[in-house]
Amino acid sequence: MNTLLQTGFDGLALGSVYALIALGFNLVHKASHVVNFAHGSLLLLGGYLVTVLHASLGFVAAVAVAAAGTGAAAMLEALLLRRMRRSGPAVPTILTIGVDILLLTELARRIGGDVLRSGDPWGAAVVSFGGITVPQSRIACLVVALLLVGVFVAAFRWSRWGLAMRAMSLDEEAAALMGVRGGRLRLSAWALAGLMATVAAVFLTAFPTPGLDRTTGHIALAAFPAAVLGGLGSVGGALLGSLVVGMAEAAAVGYQQHLDLLGGGLGDIVPYLVMVLVLMARPQGLLGSKERTRV
Repeated sequence: MNTLLQTGFDGLALGSVYALIALGFNLVHKASHVVNFAHGSLLLLGGYLVTVLHASLGFVAAVAVAAAGTGAAAMLEALLLRRMRRSGPAVPTILTIGVDILLLTELARRIGGDVLRSGDPWGAAVVSFGGITVPQSRIACLVVALLLVGVFVAAFRWSRWGLAMRAMSLDEEAAALMGVRGGRLRLSAWALAGLMATVAAVFLTAFPTPGLDRTTGHIALAAFPAAVLGGLGSVGGALLGSLVVGMAEAAAVGYQQHLDLLGGGLGDIVPYLVMVLVLMARPQGLLGSKERTRV
């Protein structure tokens, strides 16, 4: 029973981090119709800036500055891709792979073989309740992720920004005729995705993980299946997909000793396995809608 509770809490914490990353994927896709494969390198950039700045600025200020810097880098990437929009979504998406390679190479050079700490205030402290022991960092992760996701969902649903984003996603030309400034809206979406990636990086590198290294950006790829299986462009789908992937990965890790026949490292491939199984039954994702084309 304790293993089940421990696995459930770990799955919720992991799913909440994946939700921040998956929302970034979905938001960029909704605003620009581009799958940003450089999102993992933006996450690594945000985490790296926090590790470099926390000693001089303090943890909270370092996170704020890193989030602003990562948001600015994401906006710069959007500006670089803006000229390619007329070529269709495929060309900008391919170019994000090139941006990802360049940014990851430079960050890997700077990090080297080191494991960097973000200087978070939780350290290795743990809390015991209900027969399970959980790190304080994971409790903080759940609280912060819930607050950020709640603010994002409320803004997306009830604010003028959210209304404009939904209108542009449905019909960009009609939205422009109604006064929606698509360029500014796209830049804000990319910046917000970078901000959420930085917060996700902080919790992905907190205890019980060793810290940030040059492979941390690859973790964002585990959130990509969450965005896809939920349905790209669907905010609710990103949240549901993140919960499913987080729970599945935590279960694979928690019950690894009972799954020896399937080999080690099952937790690394579970997100992709879940994505394939879901998409085989529902190609548009869990909450995605089928495209209808008039003939």
